[in-house]
Amino acid sequence: MHLCAPERPGSRLTREGHLVITSALPAAAELRAQRDSADASVTAWALAARAGDTDAVDRFVRALHHDVLRYVSYLCADPQSVDDLAQDTFLRALGSLHRFEGRSSARTWLLSIARRAVIDGFRHAAARPRRYDSSDWQAAVERAQPRNVPGFDDGIALLDLLGALSDERREAFVLTQLLGLSYEEAAVVSGCPVGTVRSRVARARGVLMELVV
Repeated sequence: MHLCAPERPGSRLTREGHLVITSALPAAAELRAQRDSADASVTAWALAARAGDTDAVDRFVRALHHDVLRYVSYLCADPQSVDDLAQDTFLRALGSLHRFEGRSSARTWLLSIARRAVIDGFRHAAARPRRYDSSDWQAAVERAQPRNVPGFDDGIALLDLLGALSDERREAFVLTQLLGLSYEEAAVVSGCPVGTVRSRVARARGVLMELVV
């Protein structure tokens, strides 16, 4: 009797019964398709909001509020200002909806606005510095994380690891690996070439792998 290992996702069995690890591209493709569908819906709501649909405004804000909070939390030098910066982001976006034409996804467009809001926040903080301790930082980021779900503690551990990255590498990693943007979309948000984003993500992964070994 010949025993062989059972198949599992990302693997296949040869005729001889050997287990071969294969790429999990179908799962990745399915996840990307779901993200593209969600982005299409959010973009449609943004365009409808631009036309004066108040219900679409509410859907647009609700759909992207968590992503904005999370992104701002990773970038912001003053965790006490995270909520204010997120609110400022949406105020800027709603005030600029008349200029949004849907050439990029509404999520990419909004995160670009969030980035500018953070940069403006840096400039303001430089003029009026504020002190805070590490517990404040931890609490601010935890508010932007999902609660009572598998992997939450792992997410908090990842925050500590991300602190070892440079600002540019951390931003590229967060945009592509945590928020799910493509390299092209992350390049639009960051205002840099796609190749630069790829390099930053690769270097960030290398640093993180060294830290967890």
